[in-house]
Amino acid sequence: MGTEVGAGPERALESEPETALAPSRRETDPAAPGETADRPRRTGERSGSSPCVAIGIDWGATLAKVAVRRPAAPTEYLLFPCAEPHARTRVLSELEALSRAEPALVGVTGGGAERLARRLAGAVPVNEFAAWGAGAAAMLDASAGDPMPRYLLVSLGTGTSVLLVDGMSVMRVGGTALGGGTLLGLSAGLIGTSDFERITDLARRGSRRCIDLLVSDLYPAGGIPLAGDLTASNFARLAPRLQAGEHVADADVAHALMGLLGENVALICAGLAAASQVRHIVFAGSTLHANDALVRILGDITRALGRDPIFLPNGHYAGALGALLLAHPATA
Repeated sequence: MGTEVGAGPERALESEPETALAPSRRETDPAAPGETADRPRRTGERSGSSPCVAIGIDWGATLAKVAVRRPAAPTEYLLFPCAEPHARTRVLSELEALSRAEPALVGVTGGGAERLARRLAGAVPVNEFAAWGAGAAAMLDASAGDPMPRYLLVSLGTGTSVLLVDGMSVMRVGGTALGGGTLLGLSAGLIGTSDFERITDLARRGSRRCIDLLVSDLYPAGGIPLAGDLTASNFARLAPRLQAGEHVADADVAHALMGLLGENVALICAGLAAASQVRHIVFAGSTLHANDALVRILGDITRALGRDPIFLPNGHYAGALGALLLAHPATA
């Protein structure tokens, strides 16, 4: 079971500005102290004896995330779809062109790292979990929040991995096959779309209360020692409504899918946090990007279970940033 409590404020780091690009998305970190984002750069410019550009690439099942760092400039982030063969070919060509345009150091991680390293001369493969730990730590360090030497880091991508970060140590402690792939697949079957932005927009406007069955639907107040707003069964109202010929709004189904995903991921993470004796759970990953409904559900349930949720803006680039930092420590 899960619960959705009142909408308290999530603890989140300050968000970075972003502008959409076709076919990718471009985002940047604010310039570091003493740096200027608009400083003109010169092709081939070097700092000491190092190439002037450092690139980190996290190649996942559906998205390629890229971090690009130049001297005296904020880190730039790029997002490319790479699920289809033609998209993979195009992205590989763009990345090759990026690395050839000026001297570059390249670190690669994710499921496609080995193949990518063969295509990009001099690229350094980086362990995926280590990359996520390093990237998330750098993002947390750049925030105004208190330092956290020990926490769970949740990578919510196509599936979900849960990492225990303890100082410099990063260890996978669990996970689930539920993730963004689940969301897209079920959405395609139930509401006829696998477009992520369309799904998140629908969920933002929907209500899962007419799709899910609550404890209060089964027991009178005080009839069982459970809160009435706990979800007794995800999607249990859907079949009777369809059988009765009722119209079911796509927005409500989309929100119910977020509930199914968010409740179960939060329950798993809270259990792992209790077993690992940590209080803070840092959520990141592409499935959370611009996904207000899922972020709210994850935050509500995590707090209800006695843990503190933190959401990393641009957290879906944590692996790419970590690959950049671990492959080329001098850029840190």
